[in-house]
Amino acid sequence: MTRSLEFWRLLTQLRLIDLIDFLVVWAIIYGLLKLVRGTRAVQIAVGLLGVGLLYQLSVIFGLETLQFVMRNTLLYFGFALLVIFAPEIRSALMRFGSNLRRPLRLGRRAGQEAYEEIVLAATTLASRRTGALIVIERNVGLQNYVDTGVLLDAALSYDLLVTVFDEHTPLHDGAAIVHNYKILAAGCFLPLTLNPRLSKELGTRHRAAIGITEDTDAVTVVVSEETGIISFVREGKIIRNLSSAGLREQIREALELRPRVSDILRPVRPKAAGAADVDGVPAAGRVSETFIK
Repeated sequence: MTRSLEFWRLLTQLRLIDLIDFLVVWAIIYGLLKLVRGTRAVQIAVGLLGVGLLYQLSVIFGLETLQFVMRNTLLYFGFALLVIFAPEIRSALMRFGSNLRRPLRLGRRAGQEAYEEIVLAATTLASRRTGALIVIERNVGLQNYVDTGVLLDAALSYDLLVTVFDEHTPLHDGAAIVHNYKILAAGCFLPLTLNPRLSKELGTRHRAAIGITEDTDAVTVVVSEETGIISFVREGKIIRNLSSAGLREQIREALELRPRVSDILRPVRPKAAGAADVDGVPAAGRVSETFIK
């Protein structure tokens, strides 16, 4: 009974500003945990926790020398954390800044034409088992990566994309970066993801596609050279085994485009049990999650 009264008294003393303060702290902690999940920061955080536990044990058992060493070392821990967690901090600040800006919204007609060229090119390259990596810039600029490739600044088109990734051209190994209905550059080098949970089946092209979406808010379209599988990557998560319709829908959602009237009015034909989904790709194959072991 006494505890109930104390709890009720505490609730009556709670102010609105206290509730807001608690929610802000909760949101920050939740955001940090969501940010480091599945990255190397988790292992580093566990190591730091072990160091802190070791220091507490040295205090309890009176280990003066160990206390002296660790006490002086802790003075530099702040700088060490900035260096160790630099990629995660950069990613967090980038995402925070992107959320403050107005989301990118392309024009309906121009946007439809832009992503349709990418869908057609990816489908053609997949049928030929030709590898491709297309990066679509959104709010965060990719000039640093554009400078690593060959500047094109050409209108986005199906023919140019297929030509760039032809295995007989010198630019096919790198990434093509697209922005504002233009191919800014081709043959660009991208950072590789350091996610240790990724399957070994994913090669350098897929790891580069994931890496650029971890460092920026860009989205990528990947075509596997070995299997011809089309994948879409957003915020470090890869969606594999996409059909042309599935890829079109993913790009539309990422760029916040409106669906075409023809897509809305298109009749949906019933499928027999166990039949393949659109373009022969099983619906179960399109799972929106990171491809891990």
